[in-house]
Amino acid sequence: MIKFTIITLFQDALEPYLKTSMMWKATEKGLAEFDFVNLRDFGLGPHKSVDDAPYGGGDGMLLRCEPVFAAIESVKATDPEAKVILPTPVGEIWTQKKAREFAGTTNAHYIILCPHYEGYDERILSIVDYKISLGKYVLTGGELPALIMIDSVVRLVPGVLGGEQSAEIESFSDGDNLEYPQYTRPEEFRGMKVPEVLLSGNHGEIAKWREEHSGTV
Repeated sequence: MIKFTIITLFQDALEPYLKTSMMWKATEKGLAEFDFVNLRDFGLGPHKSVDDAPYGGGDGMLLRCEPVFAAIESVKATDPEAKVILPTPVGEIWTQKKAREFAGTTNAHYIILCPHYEGYDERILSIVDYKISLGKYVLTGGELPALIMIDSVVRLVPGVLGGEQSAEIESFSDGDNLEYPQYTRPEEFRGMKVPEVLLSGNHGEIAKWREEHSGTV
């Protein structure tokens, strides 16, 4: 089983997705578990503050060390082996290969810290195991990257997808490969026909066609 504990200020934004489709199926089958920690619970002062202005000036607010460290340590108190993931522009680019590595770890527990505001105090990186970037763009928070990483990992856990080869033949399953085109009923739609070879029943020719029509990026 794989477990994700998500440290966030916006649990309500995450729960609906994790309770639907394949994510729901994974939890129902005992293959995945999702837990939440409200960062505000570890905030400072009467207003439970979790952020402050940056030293040296500048726009925006940064997540403070104290609430973040306390939240992560509260999870590690019951599972010291849990690994911390931080979505950040300075991280390693997330790939299908990386998702497969995470999915292949037995009884893994990952803590995903969802940053917000302008960013985070740099000292928070000292307790992060994996710095992950989804690409060269910026989002308002770490909740969407958390969902993307979780989805891409959980669907690869054995038993989550229906077919045994579902994850093996899809795009990026082997580096930069792109999956071959696929079709379903009807055989013809608005003048567009399914390739004859796919209707032939000749598995050898079908395999050859699929190989010829697979690509790379």
